[in-house]
Amino acid sequence: MSRIGKKPIEISDKIKITYTDRVLTVQGDKGTLSRTIHPDVNLNIDDKVLTVSIETMDKKTRSLWGMTRAIIANMVTGVSQGFDRSLEINGIGYRAVLKGNNIEFNLGFSHSIDFPLPEGISANIDKNVIKLSGIDKDLLGYTASTIRSLRPPEPYKGKGVKYVEERIQRKAGKTAK
Repeated sequence: MSRIGKKPIEISDKIKITYTDRVLTVQGDKGTLSRTIHPDVNLNIDDKVLTVSIETMDKKTRSLWGMTRAIIANMVTGVSQGFDRSLEINGIGYRAVLKGNNIEFNLGFSHSIDFPLPEGISANIDKNVIKLSGIDKDLLGYTASTIRSLRPPEPYKGKGVKYVEERIQRKAGKTAK
């Protein structure tokens, strides 16, 4: 049995959940999220508690069970509290500027990089820290990883874009004789 899948999801009074035709819609203070639920997974909504169950116990449906429960819990948390992800830019001359719904990066290339923010993700830039926020955890993580991939941190000086909580394993450079 899935330890994650069998846990119930508590729903506060501020959140409205509708489940029709295999589409789950979660509405809250921050916005609305909807997602199609796999046919092998069943949802039961009783008295502000949502439980996820499956009919067969094969390997595929057991993995879908826990994953579906985690996705729904993230949707409930997203519409009530939201999610944040912070990135840090390290390097001389490396910077980012917010221009409308785009972020313009200067990351040591011969050209600047314009990165359009997806719908539902907002950014705030303070010196060399980019703080992304949104209600969809999947989209937020994907956006942060795409920004990080523009110039990943290198192991010698640590220059590049990294997550704030990330620790870069440093390498020793060449030594003179």
